[in-house]
Amino acid sequence: MSFSTALSGLNAATADLNVKSNNIANVNTTGFKASRAEFGDVFATSAFGTSSKTAVGSGVVLSNVAQQFNQGNLEFTDNSLDLAITGEGFFAMAPTEDSGEITYTRAGAFGINKDGFVVNSEGSFLRTFPVDANGNISATSMSAAKPLQLPSSQGAPEPTTELKIATNLPSNAVAPAGGVPIDPFDPTSYNNSTSATVYDSLGNEHIVTTYYQRLDAANATPVGTDNQWNMQVYIQAADIKQPSTPAPIGTAPNQLVQLGGTSTIQFNNDGTLDTVGPADPVQLVMAGTTALASGAADLTVALNLNGSTQNAGSFSVGALTVNGFPTGRLTGVDVSDDGLIRATYSNGNAIPIGKIALANFANPQALNKIGNTQWKETTDSGPVIAGEAGTGSFGQIQSGALETSNVDLTKELVGLITAQRNFQANSKAIETNNTITQTIINIR
Repeated sequence: MSFSTALSGLNAATADLNVKSNNIANVNTTGFKASRAEFGDVFATSAFGTSSKTAVGSGVVLSNVAQQFNQGNLEFTDNSLDLAITGEGFFAMAPTEDSGEITYTRAGAFGINKDGFVVNSEGSFLRTFPVDANGNISATSMSAAKPLQLPSSQGAPEPTTELKIATNLPSNAVAPAGGVPIDPFDPTSYNNSTSATVYDSLGNEHIVTTYYQRLDAANATPVGTDNQWNMQVYIQAADIKQPSTPAPIGTAPNQLVQLGGTSTIQFNNDGTLDTVGPADPVQLVMAGTTALASGAADLTVALNLNGSTQNAGSFSVGALTVNGFPTGRLTGVDVSDDGLIRATYSNGNAIPIGKIALANFANPQALNKIGNTQWKETTDSGPVIAGEAGTGSFGQIQSGALETSNVDLTKELVGLITAQRNFQANSKAIETNNTITQTIINIR
């Protein structure tokens, strides 16, 4: 009896050593969760399930190897697809692109495979919820989650529809003599100019230049009006189909075509903008006789001058904003703390492409370990609970970081010494039992 009791102690010490050795071996494994050996004592019982008051224990048994899902430290990297969960939750992975099987992991070292899918080092596919153009998801069930594939390397262009230019036109500017019309090739016919870039439906860039001419009271409309300016907008003639109306001015290859007619800007006595006529905003129409030579769709840009002033000082552009953007190349991936993934392009556009699906369980310690820091759902773990990062009990996503192993190396090394002592003590018990048994055998 005493031999088997001591032998159970040896087995328990060996199991404890194995568990601690496995923890130590995985101290640098990303997303690894340490385990703990749990033991129970053994008592012999009668037929009625009770034990005598004088019963001696029959040894020890390994009850469970419990996984410890406490948070590991974060190690920051330069890779935006290195992801860590700060708080509860698991990444959901699929072994193949169209597989319904799901595994779960805390290891977020992801990369891109040859087909543009986000995968881990084992080739498993990261599952994400589909999103609309605003980054909103329609369902949070795990069945709605799909493998994430990065879009093509080029982002679609968007044509310009609005151009805002807020300038300060000098109040002490002198009107060109004789009320001459604006001539972009004659700097004496205007006071100031500024340029902006607009984009057509094919992503081509077009430079439009705005010219400002101060009017004296004799040339103002009506005559005698102060604080009035003329404005004209021109584009390169090469950008417009030829022949065009109005006809290009200047000499090739630097010819220009005027967009629209002459606009009149009226300021108040305090320097604020009063009116812009005959149309506000000014419509820069690139259609019909001024259609774009690039073959792009007709383009109309609304030129808004709100915020312009006429004050003392030099000419300045206080604000110049233009919507639309050219064709862009994929430059990277941005992941927010709520798990929304955006593809970023060189044209400044960022397109939502998915939202990371997180999973949790009522009893995560009952998950089945399958290796490579991955787990599977079991009956005892309870069904999977899917959701978004930062909602409910789910933690947030940290991009550019990895969760390290939660193994406390110092604690494990001390535990190794304790397990070794336990093994030695049980070995001594067997040795003592053997000595006693030998003594009995030697009795004559």
